[in-house]
Amino acid sequence: MLVGVPKEIKTHEYRVGLTPGSVRELVHHGHQVLVETAAGGGIGFDDDAYRQAGAQIAPSAEAVFATAAMIVKVKEPQPAEIARLRPGQLLFTYLHLAPDAEQALGLMASGCTAIAYETVTDRHGGLPLLAPMSEVAGRMSIQAGAHGLEKACGGSGVLLGGVAGVPPGKVVILGGGVAGTNAAQMAVGIGADVVIIDRSLARLRELDLHFSGRARTVFSTVDAIERFVSDADLVVGAVLVPGAATPKLVTRALLARMRRGSVVVDIAIDQGGCLETSRPTTHADPTYVEEGVVHYCVANMPGAVARTSTFALNNATLPFALALADKGWQDACATDPHLLAGLNVHRGNITHPAVAQALGQVLLPALEALPA
Repeated sequence: MLVGVPKEIKTHEYRVGLTPGSVRELVHHGHQVLVETAAGGGIGFDDDAYRQAGAQIAPSAEAVFATAAMIVKVKEPQPAEIARLRPGQLLFTYLHLAPDAEQALGLMASGCTAIAYETVTDRHGGLPLLAPMSEVAGRMSIQAGAHGLEKACGGSGVLLGGVAGVPPGKVVILGGGVAGTNAAQMAVGIGADVVIIDRSLARLRELDLHFSGRARTVFSTVDAIERFVSDADLVVGAVLVPGAATPKLVTRALLARMRRGSVVVDIAIDQGGCLETSRPTTHADPTYVEEGVVHYCVANMPGAVARTSTFALNNATLPFALALADKGWQDACATDPHLLAGLNVHRGNITHPAVAQALGQVLLPALEALPA
């Protein structure tokens, strides 16, 4: 199979779909890889590194999209990229379609087949291709929040870890999944007062054991969210409903009750965000203020630490990319129900139930997209 890797064009996105090491694995399996020139330059992978791994270098994105059977990316395709997709072509990347009807309609119109990293599952019920970026975003959320609390950034001037004689800042984390746990790990590590709110008692028990009292766990109710969020210095939104739009847990009215200069970091912004006041931002202009509260809602947070993120992502995606290239997407999905769960779009149809429901589209069940 000819696998194509275009350069990412989202604002300040330096990650790349395949590292030279991943390219070498695909070539070792007998595949051809076409990499757009300078695709990995932002994180230290020049064209020669890809050539040495066995890739061919394409002069433009147009050349990659025009010839490759499978496109491997990181972020959702931008409008110019959607216009280059063609019927029968396979796209393997993050999509986050539930809050993005325009992208979904574009992919449907292209006739391509699109498998989304964020809905591929594993036998434990996890999301193995989303997890590494959730780890990165969770850890980054605390450093982004701590920076936002500085007065020069519009914050209240609170040091999250406190100092002798001065209490630490209060961090409230909405969601105890991968992102929320990593956020809590960082916040606990710098000495903040940490509360994790989640609706799963089983998960709260696991977090209690994990943190051994260094972070408090609270069962999620409207009352609990209002009580803890209103008193927080930093709120991290780390809620995830796989494939679906994120529920709005923090209303504008609740935000208005927070201390002026407090900060919210909405990791869930890719799926629409879990605050009523959240809207996507970029690394070029990452924050804005609503109701006196600093909002950090960058939709590609891990792109700020692109080298670490690229390696972490490739560690997770490479086995699936190899399966897709070795077997073709139909056979790969037919033999792996977890990869089949990643199928979001096929020949003008939405094939993931949560995405179809969020967008109000008719569902074509993924199994029906496979050949008989």
